[in-house]
Amino acid sequence: ETLQRIVSTLANKNDEIHNFIDMLNHTIKNVQENSSNVISELDEEFDGLYSILDEMKGTMTSTIQQEEARKIQALQNQLSQCSSALESSEELLELAAQSLDIKDPVEFSKVENIKLIVTMASAFRISLKPKVSDSMTHLTVDFSLERRMLQALKFLPVPKAPEIDLAACLVADNCVTVAWRMPEEDNRIDHFILEYRKTNFDGLPRVKDEQCWEVIDYIKASEYTLSGLKFDTKYMNFRVQACNKAVAGEYSEPVTLETKAFVFNLDNTSSHLNLKVEDTYVEWDPTGGKGQEKTKGKENKGRSGTPSPKRTSFSPRSLTRGSRDRFTGESYTVLGDTAIESGQHYWEVRAQKDCKSYSVGVAYKNLGKFDQLGKTNSSWCIHINNWLQTTFSAKHNNKARTLDIPVPDRIGVYCDFDGGQLTFYNANSKQLLYTFRTKFTQPLLPGFMVWCGGLILSTGLQVPSAVKTLQKSENGLSGSVGSLNNVTQ
Repeated sequence: ETLQRIVSTLANKNDEIHNFIDMLNHTIKNVQENSSNVISELDEEFDGLYSILDEMKGTMTSTIQQEEARKIQALQNQLSQCSSALESSEELLELAAQSLDIKDPVEFSKVENIKLIVTMASAFRISLKPKVSDSMTHLTVDFSLERRMLQALKFLPVPKAPEIDLAACLVADNCVTVAWRMPEEDNRIDHFILEYRKTNFDGLPRVKDEQCWEVIDYIKASEYTLSGLKFDTKYMNFRVQACNKAVAGEYSEPVTLETKAFVFNLDNTSSHLNLKVEDTYVEWDPTGGKGQEKTKGKENKGRSGTPSPKRTSFSPRSLTRGSRDRFTGESYTVLGDTAIESGQHYWEVRAQKDCKSYSVGVAYKNLGKFDQLGKTNSSWCIHINNWLQTTFSAKHNNKARTLDIPVPDRIGVYCDFDGGQLTFYNANSKQLLYTFRTKFTQPLLPGFMVWCGGLILSTGLQVPSAVKTLQKSENGLSGSVGSLNNVTQ
């Protein structure tokens, strides 16, 4: 026995090592892929900088060229004016020189207005100062600050990995609240990313046979609540990473929270032929189930006709598909395919609005094929009859107690096998409808009867907190249950 324990322990350790090796190889692959991604992102950032610099260089070069053209145009205009004035002056000088050579006063007086012409020469009015300077220093750029900034360019500080606070995490009411904290205050954190996945393995996440991570992004607070879950696996893995404006940090150490709940499907191989049954849906079919006869004996068929994936149950299957006769006669009944042998379990049922008659409860697996729920000592149920007038009653061993309360839209079923208690609730308000108390001596199967209508099941649900509170209150009261409840099997 000691050797067997050691061998078993060593085998488990070997499995853990194999799992760790797979995780290391997976991590190496991720490091390579992430490095390539970061290099690609770096190339894109530098290409962006190059593009900005090229654009700025083009803009500045164009500005310099425009300034050059403006100055040259102004200087060329001056040059043209000077050339014109100089040409005019040379003509006047020649004319004046000719006039000075005249000796005859009479002849000279005829050209006396030459003084006025020379006085008005354009050369006297022209400015001999350039309108623009040849300096271009006002368009010089000082890149010293930018150069220092580029030289100081470093990798962004990566946020540290958050720490998930297991004590503050909560699994209740088909919700999981995950809380975390930063190892030290970081005011640059912009948001968090939460990732989770369902698993049947306790402890660290495994690489093989695991589902992909589901991602919830842009969480501003340091906690998050996942609601409306179906707990069809035993556990959930969680990890968190912090992000600043540009980069995400490392993931937190992953944690595993237990999310075990009661999951079952309807056993279509033993249901009445007037019932059309799918995994979590049953509908009365007046055609006599001719469509089902074609698929009789074919197990695990989904809605599309393809085999459904293998599903792990959390309670032993005491009823094997096809191991019993179909219900017949007026027993329009179908049972669940997973037995309850211990523990506390909860599921909900919703009837179609036009459903005329239906029952919800539990039964031992030896329920006869002609038996109706609540009419034998091996079944317990509440029954709703909407035919002509509505009646609401609790049934067991062919005895009924009328319930003078409104029929809820959804009915919650709570079964405490070890405590010998079967309780029905209004699933919306958690109002107590009825409680059976007994001692269960055999495994129980969820049971359903429907006529002229359909039922929709919700499984994979945990016992709601309100139900737990009501159970404590009810257990603290004496004489609070009816005569139907005090039956011991």
